[in-house]
Amino acid sequence: MKERKSIGIGLMGLGVVGGGVAKALLEKDKAIAEETGCPLILRKVLVRNLSKPRSVEVDSRLLTVDPQGILADPEINIVIEVIGGEHPALGYIKQALLNGKYVVTANKEVIAKHGSQLLEIAQERGVDILYEASVGGGIPLLLPLKQGLLANEISAIYAIINGTTNYILTRMSNEGMSFPVALKQAQELGYAEADASNDIEGIDAAYKLAILATVAFHTVVCPEDVYCQGIARLSEHDFRYAKELGYEIKLLAIAKKGDGSIEARVHPAFIPEDFLLAKVGGVYNAVQIEGDLVGKVLFYGEGAGALPTSSAIVADVIAAAKGIIQRKELGIRKWAQGGGDLFLVPRSSFPVKAIKPTSELETRYYLRMSVADRPGVLAQIAKVLGDRSISISSVIQKEADVATKTAEIVIMTHPAREQFMQQALKEMEKLPVVKEICNFIRVEG
Repeated sequence: MKERKSIGIGLMGLGVVGGGVAKALLEKDKAIAEETGCPLILRKVLVRNLSKPRSVEVDSRLLTVDPQGILADPEINIVIEVIGGEHPALGYIKQALLNGKYVVTANKEVIAKHGSQLLEIAQERGVDILYEASVGGGIPLLLPLKQGLLANEISAIYAIINGTTNYILTRMSNEGMSFPVALKQAQELGYAEADASNDIEGIDAAYKLAILATVAFHTVVCPEDVYCQGIARLSEHDFRYAKELGYEIKLLAIAKKGDGSIEARVHPAFIPEDFLLAKVGGVYNAVQIEGDLVGKVLFYGEGAGALPTSSAIVADVIAAAKGIIQRKELGIRKWAQGGGDLFLVPRSSFPVKAIKPTSELETRYYLRMSVADRPGVLAQIAKVLGDRSISISSVIQKEADVATKTAEIVIMTHPAREQFMQQALKEMEKLPVVKEICNFIRVEG
């Protein structure tokens, strides 16, 4: 086999993550060449503004504002996409694959929405698309699911996979901050974007869960299959009650497989304070995977940022380079073969698994409501719940407002079906004694 002189790299995006990737490729060039057996040369970098000051020193001759300078260059073999967002990134990735180039990306939105289509293109062209950094930043998650845990029947995933929301919830829990104050602090520290809606509404976590569930359960789970609820309604009151009851509140991404169906949801949840996931603070991520042979395993680390994300991206670049050098087709293979991308095979090859409606969920619930401060209120609420086979586990009443003659009560239920709980919530809102249902949170564990 003829020895390859070098492999050309095209980098699309030179922001926080792109800068970290460029720095790693330039500073670790010798180590990477030793690992792959061939030098990897950064040939072009796509930027928006050629004159913008940058955190990493890159030869100005490599910079371009024309994406075709990368996508149409025959000397570029691997394209790294770190632009983010669905468009124009999706178009660039498609064109790179159609032009016979390997693609490495951290783009969870593109992979979650279009992974199947992109992998089919890669298969047709004899190349590959790798995306370890799309979930969990630098935490190795997808490769263990594809290889190390392959002997397992994966039954459940419980994950904290958005660092922004976890930072906000940690501040609210530890320091009694309100949601707006904690969000503002996260933005000032650079943990949250100016428009943090994708994070706080749970959309970012839903993209990542769709990818994880697809890989773990060997089926296609789309973002629209994931029930999604954000954290904006949480208040310092909820955290105070959670601590009193022995819980922490986390934005959980949960996926379960059973009875021929898949359950996928992202929402705030009470979890017992002695659970490992309850102890994950700040911007850290953690993913608990449950398999029939391995039991429960926990992956923990920094889920975002230049260095952790560049770690996963450069590892994928090395894997792609090795495949090119060894002249292997790394695209679609059977799950057991390992190597290359095993994320998706064509949809027609998958057994069809139904998405379980959230209405069929069975769990415990926390309810916080403002009610009239007079006798008989709890009896009316208990009747609404009891009529739908929902039993009360405990009740807390601590705060009463003499002026308005209202009180705040907290109810914890025994396990109940979501459908019946939603019906009960609507009925309780109609009760004259119920002034407001302040919050409704599911309880896990």
